[in-house]
Amino acid sequence: MKLRWGIMSTANIAISQVMPGIRQSETGELAAIASRDRAKAKEAADTFGIEKAYGSYEELLADDGIDAVYIPLPNHLHLEWTLKAAVAGKHVLCEKPLALTAMEAEKMVEACRSAGVHLAEAFMYRHHPHMSRIREIVASGEIGQLRAIRGAFSYNNDKDAANIRYRSDWGGGAIYDVGCYPLSAGRWITGKEPVASTVVGQFSQGHGDVDMMASGLVEFPDGVALTFDCGMWTANRQFMEIVGSTGSIDVLHPFRNDEGLSTLVVTVQGERREEISGKLNRYALQADDFARAVTGEKAPIVANDDAISNMRLLEASLQSAKTGKRIEL
Repeated sequence: MKLRWGIMSTANIAISQVMPGIRQSETGELAAIASRDRAKAKEAADTFGIEKAYGSYEELLADDGIDAVYIPLPNHLHLEWTLKAAVAGKHVLCEKPLALTAMEAEKMVEACRSAGVHLAEAFMYRHHPHMSRIREIVASGEIGQLRAIRGAFSYNNDKDAANIRYRSDWGGGAIYDVGCYPLSAGRWITGKEPVASTVVGQFSQGHGDVDMMASGLVEFPDGVALTFDCGMWTANRQFMEIVGSTGSIDVLHPFRNDEGLSTLVVTVQGERREEISGKLNRYALQADDFARAVTGEKAPIVANDDAISNMRLLEASLQSAKTGKRIEL
């Protein structure tokens, strides 16, 4: 049987990426969608051929025909609706960042654990096989000892001043929106938790006084560091570079590529090779990994506690950007 998904909201990320991904997955089916505007839910349901459209999230959670919910609501609502979904016995795929604080994330993880439901943070990029391949290459010693990591993710949307990403009380800002990607990737690649974060931020009063641009240094044990930048009024760009003592890995389009492509450029002592993936839908891979974790067929890509650790780093990085101080974790 396929996992029956309920979608909580008609947010753009749901309509443009996650729902098509679930539809392309091997394990999932779109069973229902809810919006506070029933007409919007009905329109989306008609577009995707979904049987049920609800005018409230409560109705969706009360549906016994739903196994799992996807929550793409604004960041400040993640805690509330994850807790309600857990009480309703629904597995939860929640958009990144999982919460506003590490304390909120802890509550969400514990609630789902107590209810016996699976919880996952929607970092779809981690489900692409190239992420495991990067770890493989680093662990093999092919590029020597790990020395440094660089990463960036940015775009320019500053003309849309009413965007929810410009609400600081809703968890807006560049660090939470796109900085979370290189920050989580740095933790994933090193397999370690950082010890400190130092970030310089650019804030805009015309955009809710959120961090519109941030550049930082995240310190890991053994002297390895991640240098990163992220922005919402910056040229569109994304990359990761993993630097070793004898070689490096450049990751093209590490986080999102609508064509589904990803390329690793591995350079060792002047010898260069490319490892190019086929067209893979990261969102479909995410849905399949989620479903297989629910059924016990496959262990989760990352444990729930990973989201708590990532929130600690996001919090520290934002605090550093606001205060100009190095924040120890």
